Amino acid sequence: MKLTQGELPQLCRTIADKLPSGGVVILQGDLASGKTTFTQAFAAYLGLDEAVTSPTFSLQQVYGANLYHYDLYNYGFEKFLSLGMMEELEREGYHLIEWGDATLIGWLKRAGIETVIVKITKCDPSSRWYEVEYA
Repeated sequence: MKLTQGELPQLCRTIADKLPSGGVVILQGDLASGKTTFTQAFAAYLGLDEAVTSPTFSLQQVYGANLYHYDLYNYGFEKFLSLGMMEELEREGYHLIEWGDATLIGWLKRAGIETVIVKITKCDPSSRWYEVEYA
């Protein structure tokens, strides 16, 4: 579905309805496609008013009591795993992971963790194409 940034709350609602108790949302897309922008919209949907920034150099950011934001770009799945971060995904809440790959998705399936995959493609400066899959 093609959406502008102002239309993101409807996608956030759809995902929250699919994962009412929380779970993992894998965000895939090229650099500057809108992965952190989606996380900002999701935080706003949850009623959080904190500034949401990319955790590119810190690996994880936590917002409020139930929103966790990860970025695997600089670290990759193996580093994520070696740091014990898979245990973080068992915490109650929503875990949005930028740059999650097929290996991570396989681990999540085997662990029985509810997962939604959002593939983001930049259409033009003001809109993106969002493809949503349920793993």
